[in-house]
Amino acid sequence: MEEFLQARDDEIQKLESLLKAATGEADKVMLTDAPLLFPPGQFALAALRIANGVLGVVDFDRYLESIVSQPNSEHTTSELTRLLDDIESLVKSYRYPSEKDMKHIKRKLKSCLGHSSSHDESKKREKRSKHKSHRSPNDAPKGARR
Repeated sequence: MEEFLQARDDEIQKLESLLKAATGEADKVMLTDAPLLFPPGQFALAALRIANGVLGVVDFDRYLESIVSQPNSEHTTSELTRLLDDIESLVKSYRYPSEKDMKHIKRKLKSCLGHSSSHDESKKREKRSKHKSHRSPNDAPKGARR
């Protein structure tokens, strides 16, 4: 990005604030289904676009053009813009769980975690008892032989 802007010191400060804002937006994107539906580069670019929409640091359309003009680019500007719009709509439509939902999730998670540890212990005991029943008299520890 710095090369794209050929940034000076004052512009670097703006880019750093853009980076911080984009990181916050990326955290929001991670709460949606976007990481399952889009490659990481696209949702990072969407986070950058959302943050830039607020701060206005970069001419983002020109930045997208520079990305698409690279020889290894797979998308046109309009395709990439549509993908970024899709990601942004996922972020805008996301609703944080209510306090009631969070309590319900916590209860379910707690019961799953509690069940798995007792279930693991019973499997260990079962495995140990099977292991002991398969021993021959000659396999007994040296101190236990008569």
